[in-house]
Amino acid sequence: MEQFIYRQSAGITALSASISDFQYKKHCHEEYALGVTLRGIQQYHLDGSLLSSHQSGVMLFNPEQNHDGRSRERSGIDYVMIYIHPKLFLEMLGKKEVVLFDAPIVYHAGLRQSILNLTKAIFSGKPEALCHELLLALADHFSEVDLSPAGYQEHSFVRKAKEVMHSNLGQVLKIEDISTLFGMSKYQFIRSFKANTGTSPYQYYLNCKVERAKRLIEENRDIYLAVTECGFVDLAHLNRHFKNVYGTTAFEYMSHLGI
Repeated sequence: MEQFIYRQSAGITALSASISDFQYKKHCHEEYALGVTLRGIQQYHLDGSLLSSHQSGVMLFNPEQNHDGRSRERSGIDYVMIYIHPKLFLEMLGKKEVVLFDAPIVYHAGLRQSILNLTKAIFSGKPEALCHELLLALADHFSEVDLSPAGYQEHSFVRKAKEVMHSNLGQVLKIEDISTLFGMSKYQFIRSFKANTGTSPYQYYLNCKVERAKRLIEENRDIYLAVTECGFVDLAHLNRHFKNVYGTTAFEYMSHLGI
């Protein structure tokens, strides 16, 4: 049986999941994502490699890092994840510049326990003040787990293209209009964008629409506002794409958060 439960506290989102047949489509998140495999073997493609997180493995995803996900065995997997906005994560670390996880999977007992302590507190409804303290305790482990400066400058045309997409999430994506801004044919633009980001413009745009819908649901407690503001045809359309990224429908997500 597939199960995805989300909760929020201390400015972060926690997920408790149990899956067998479900497979995530390729997607990314704007947040840092930290997770622990509790049972089974979690398998996913990341940066061109097929990775496997075994029991007690700590999974570390950087913002906008494309990945999919599934259970390697038919018996399924159980795992927890926390999603931390980059601004909050850098504040916790006392950093001003973006940093990246050096390794996608680590077997670090202290970090693993801190993630479990935090998710347990969130799912059991502990006071937010305690969750803030547990979140800071988690951050302290990153003096032991390698981080590195982002160390790259995003290609200017990709940065501008992303800005254009983000400012038009309620519209139908028109590749010709964006490619013209850069003096490219639509095929040149698609090829160049994918070479620089690892995903197609359409997939990036769709992912952004789902992320925006998620934030609108959290902020406004209005699922139909998310449908209209993000240019989905109807709630079923949003739910279908939302489930590909979060394992649950937008309506179920709102219900999990108690909103």
